[in-house]
Amino acid sequence: MATLKELAKLLNISVSTVSKALNDSHEISEITKRRVNELAEKVNYKPNRIAQQLKTNKTKTIGVILPKVTNPFFAEVLHGIETTATNSDYDIIVCLSNESFEKEQRSLELLSNGSVDGFIMAVARDTQVKEQSEHIKAAIASKIPVLMFDRVINEIICNKVIVDDFKSVYEATEFLIKKERRKNILLVSNVEELSVGKLRIKGYQKAIEEAKLQSQILKLANVDDVDESVYNYLKDNTGIDAIISIDHITGIIAINMAKKLGRSIPDDLSIIGFGYEHTHLLASPKISIIHQKAFEIGEVAVKLLIEQLNDEEHQQKTLIVPSELKLWESTKN
Repeated sequence: MATLKELAKLLNISVSTVSKALNDSHEISEITKRRVNELAEKVNYKPNRIAQQLKTNKTKTIGVILPKVTNPFFAEVLHGIETTATNSDYDIIVCLSNESFEKEQRSLELLSNGSVDGFIMAVARDTQVKEQSEHIKAAIASKIPVLMFDRVINEIICNKVIVDDFKSVYEATEFLIKKERRKNILLVSNVEELSVGKLRIKGYQKAIEEAKLQSQILKLANVDDVDESVYNYLKDNTGIDAIISIDHITGIIAINMAKKLGRSIPDDLSIIGFGYEHTHLLASPKISIIHQKAFEIGEVAVKLLIEQLNDEEHQQKTLIVPSELKLWESTKN
């Protein structure tokens, strides 16, 4: 593999000029940059990453801490993070908290020893339920930037990338009330104890209150048999004419259980769930969803963190990635 010295010798220029050209320095002419880059590509030159780290005191690596990757939302966010990081010449190290506060804390401590330049994370369910945040504050206090997405802790001052959870569910509920003329709308949730779940429930309750309807909420976060719970609720409450699910799975379960009970969708029952681009394909009829733009969330998160890493005067921001109500076969449209 070629070195900087060998490139400089072949081009009959200094090592310093080669280095500056490869780093797109304004001091170097465009002609020289082109000559250097063409030769570097031809001889398969790769920069010495360790030497760069020692020189700049940066690892060019981002730590990513996720609750799980079996959830398609987090998997798609990770795809956005990895793609954008690679395009920005950053690597990532991924740790899974598995919804555990202790595992999340250990991951932060492990990577805060100089392994990464900053963190992107969605906090664990256990962390939010226990209202723990000292481990995150400690990382920030040690001058390691932390960016939170989706599940955030409001009292921590850091960059955040979120969906407007309140607004997205408010508008979906309003759609069911005004467009589909539904009067008995059930909210189903297995995330009610999380920050996102609380906001989504408030959005639903606001729309229901404005329409002077009765709020009906089925909470499933700590239920062993979700299928049976949804089935029994629908069996005992035959007047339900719409369901809005505020997580990625219970809307699909509701479709299956409603069909099992002989309910016609969407004639008898309209259903809206939360999801990502291809969620609608997982149910028959295809489920209408509040589309969280997961890939875009990952993309925006990386760009915002890198912006902070490159700017000592960076002001912390909360950026909202708009969700979209995508209508398929489980609503009348």
